Amino acid sequence: MTRAHLAQLARDALRYPGRLALAMVLAWGVCVTVWRFHSGLGAVTHLSDGMPWGLWIGFDVLCGVALAAGGFSVMALVHLFGLTRLRPIVPATVLTAFLGYILVSVGLLYDLGKPYNMWHVFIMHNPRSVMFEVAWCVILYTTVLAIEFSGLVVERLHWRRAVAFLGRLTVPAVLAGVLLSTLHQSSLGTLFLIVPGKLYKLWYSPYLPLMFFFSALAVGFAMVIFESYLSAFVFGRSLEREILVDLARILLVTVVFYLGIKLEDLYARDAIGALFEARPETYCFWLELALLAVPAALLAFERVRWSQDATFLCATMVVLGVVINRLNVSLVGTYAASGSAYWPSFQELSVSVFLVTAGVLAFGLAVRFLGIFDAHAESAVPAEHDACRECV
Repeated sequence: MTRAHLAQLARDALRYPGRLALAMVLAWGVCVTVWRFHSGLGAVTHLSDGMPWGLWIGFDVLCGVALAAGGFSVMALVHLFGLTRLRPIVPATVLTAFLGYILVSVGLLYDLGKPYNMWHVFIMHNPRSVMFEVAWCVILYTTVLAIEFSGLVVERLHWRRAVAFLGRLTVPAVLAGVLLSTLHQSSLGTLFLIVPGKLYKLWYSPYLPLMFFFSALAVGFAMVIFESYLSAFVFGRSLEREILVDLARILLVTVVFYLGIKLEDLYARDAIGALFEARPETYCFWLELALLAVPAALLAFERVRWSQDATFLCATMVVLGVVINRLNVSLVGTYAASGSAYWPSFQELSVSVFLVTAGVLAFGLAVRFLGIFDAHAESAVPAEHDACRECV
């Protein structure tokens, strides 16, 4: 039995139970959302004055921003560096980034004590605040992604004048997007430079902004591979093997470069000895390193890069490694110094699952109605796979 037949059987088996589970997750997520905004943070979270940042900041915001970094990196390679062979993956990459930043913005509203005051950022300027800079960069970058995404919409609607107009905005929009994304990806690391006595020494570093940027760059390419593989499975289309090989090579370089900076920083700060202390932070740090070093070692082999399954596995490990890194910095690294016990409540976990599920559903609907993969030369879907679109 071929891979295509196995994939079709899996889709058929999961279609109706999957829809039921999807409906249950969305319904419960809406209930928790109403609960949170009606009764406040204390009613649905385990946050405290000692631990004011929990899962919603660590995962929904920090991880969400990093995982959506593929948008600026791929667009820069195509439109600024001339790697036009990557152009077929641009629509899906822009869609993923746009949805990612929308979900980050929505997730941030859950964590704000007074989300109805969010509009203050537009009129109360504080240029000395890192959070102010991050907020404006995210707002402007989301606007840039909306412009790029609107190009997909008007092209689908065959609005020729709008397509031509947005086409002229592509290069300026990409330049603005690269600048804005570079600023806020690194500034998220800058946020933690104000807590030298609270963030554990394995993560606290004056180069934390630089490491946040390069880890986001690496996980951006990993997410493109991850998304391409899964969308090929779900929507019954073929993978762009040559493109994935190119991305695997770029992923290898970025991960190795990031690990080199990270290890050099530990040596320069004389923190190597902390790698061998029997502490929970040490184990979490080693897990983070392993999830990045192992795929880097595997991708060094040409045979691995040409294997779709092996490349997907490596990309998945990189995604998990960066997710663990963000959770380590925001939660694990500050836990001991906080003096407070914290474990995410069921409602906190529910909101995170709800946002991810909503993002996946929105992606599937966009693929179905906007023809995101129509630009792929290999995207002709055999008749026997037409039914898989009903899974969305």
